[in-house]
Amino acid sequence: MLRTYKFRLYPKPEQQERIDFTLERCRLLYNRLLAERIHTYWTEAKTLSYYEQKKTLPARKKAIPALKEVHSQVLQNVVERLDKAYQAFYRRVQNGGKTGFPRFKGESRYRSFTDPQSGFSVEGKYLKLSKIGEVRIRLHRQIAGTIKTCSIVKKNGRYYACLAVEQALKPLPKTGKEVGVDLGIKPLAVTSDEQFFASPHHLRRSERRLKQLQRLISKRKKGSHRRKKAIRLLARMHEKIANQRKDYTHQISHQLVKRFDLIALEDLNVQGMVKNHHLAKSIVDAGWRQLVQYTTYKAESAGKRVVQVNPHQTSQRCASCGEIVKKTLAERVHRCPFCGYEQDRDVNAAINILQLARKAS
Repeated sequence: MLRTYKFRLYPKPEQQERIDFTLERCRLLYNRLLAERIHTYWTEAKTLSYYEQKKTLPARKKAIPALKEVHSQVLQNVVERLDKAYQAFYRRVQNGGKTGFPRFKGESRYRSFTDPQSGFSVEGKYLKLSKIGEVRIRLHRQIAGTIKTCSIVKKNGRYYACLAVEQALKPLPKTGKEVGVDLGIKPLAVTSDEQFFASPHHLRRSERRLKQLQRLISKRKKGSHRRKKAIRLLARMHEKIANQRKDYTHQISHQLVKRFDLIALEDLNVQGMVKNHHLAKSIVDAGWRQLVQYTTYKAESAGKRVVQVNPHQTSQRCASCGEIVKKTLAERVHRCPFCGYEQDRDVNAAINILQLARKAS
């Protein structure tokens, strides 16, 4: 299986210039390739393929000498990236969703380049990149497996290396335990064995500072260095909130995968739920989809199972007798008038989720 490791890079000033130069050449090439595809479609009623555009790279290098200063595999990946954008566009058209035609990339919209084969290597504390040099890398964790691709990402003035590593599965010891998980807003997750994971509300706690930075941007003159600095401060604040959410989600998913062999989760329509403007910010702040995603990939690598079930009426159904007991959102305790079963509302829902997962499997 493939797993991606993300490490912080500390390039020297001249190396930063080389990375920024590579990003700019890739961006210009991407826009040129997209323009050619659009022009060919309207003039000849056909679409250029990945291989047709890939064959033009040697001629482009002769015409534009600056392209020779970028590793050849990186340039090929730009062609592949555009082709994937087109394939995703066609898939959305077929599915009847929002089409989202591939866009031209502005200066701030092309932030990474990928070397898919041989133009990189990790040597001690340095990442050796073709045409760039040996860049200091902070390996905060051991890389286990074979590195397949290397992506260099520039985000908020910082540089990162994302290494896709092929590694063997590492099954965890079986525990013989199963659990259902009910996702919520105040408690982020409640398990069927009555464990409550509180919701830190990272976004809510940082709202005051975010508003200050947003007002600061509105007061700055457009195009000025002070405005750009304020925008960078706001972006880093959002990045910090996202990192806090990721860290907490990693902790919860690790606990679930380590303790249980079967993890039952709700198959929530988050995209539809955020249309409720009263709860949208709280739902996004909770990060339900992220928790499901992290738990799923960790369970797969550990030899455990994740089953997603339809959450319809899991909060209303009695986990003991199966009867429907209507409750408002304000009622936090489930009391069944049919069998007398009494339990916390979320724990009752988690038990129902586990029961549905057992039936499905």
